[in-house]
Amino acid sequence: MPETEAPSRPARRLAGRVAVVTGAAGGIGRAIAARLAAEGAAVVVADIDGARAQATAAALGPAAIGARTDIADEASVAALAAVVEARFGRCEILVNNAAVTDACGFGDLTFAHYRRVTAINQDGAIRVTLAMLPLIRKGEAAGRRILNIASIQGVRGARDSLAYGTAKGAIVNFTRALACDLADEGILVNALAPGFIDTPMAALPDGSHEHDAAWFRTIYVAHGRIPLRRGGSPEDIAGPAFFLCSDDARYVTGQVLLADGGLSATF
Repeated sequence: MPETEAPSRPARRLAGRVAVVTGAAGGIGRAIAARLAAEGAAVVVADIDGARAQATAAALGPAAIGARTDIADEASVAALAAVVEARFGRCEILVNNAAVTDACGFGDLTFAHYRRVTAINQDGAIRVTLAMLPLIRKGEAAGRRILNIASIQGVRGARDSLAYGTAKGAIVNFTRALACDLADEGILVNALAPGFIDTPMAALPDGSHEHDAAWFRTIYVAHGRIPLRRGGSPEDIAGPAFFLCSDDARYVTGQVLLADGGLSATF
């Protein structure tokens, strides 16, 4: 009687590559880090919450490490780069995901508030990229990727999100400009712009969740402002993120992929 073949494992398409994901202790960042790790990458889980970064790395397996990182702080980002260099000596994939949420209209905005938001959501991604680029240049030539997590608010207007939307809009054009600058080196740069995603950042000021709000369930779900009639999950973003970090995207650079359930197609 012939032996039964063992079920084949999914291909680990990022085996041998090193990925750094900021804001990776929870939400979208954690889902992306988990997907990259499942595909074989050694993942550096960078997050301002050092304890959660370590716990997330432990959950991802022995190839992952956690690193407390404040992307708004030059010394902290330099320390992250030093950790990656000491442990791996290179980096193939950088995912600039860390951000803070913000809901402030222009009438209530102060310049100090604006700068606090943009120092993280805009400057932070640039600061991390500058620090990590020397290590990316040492990475496997065919696998070098920079992925920036933008937002639908970076390509569409919305009330009470001036600082957040402006910073994410800057990330969109940072992606395009950097893709042009690094194309000759074969380093591909793209962005993902999520829509409504079910993460802790989607909490409303009163502690409730926007996906549970009557306005969301009525306008976006029942009336189909989101054609897929649901909010997204972090795993809905992890799949497109993996694609843009994989060899399947070898001819894709300078692009912004909206992962929003069709929301941007309706206005």
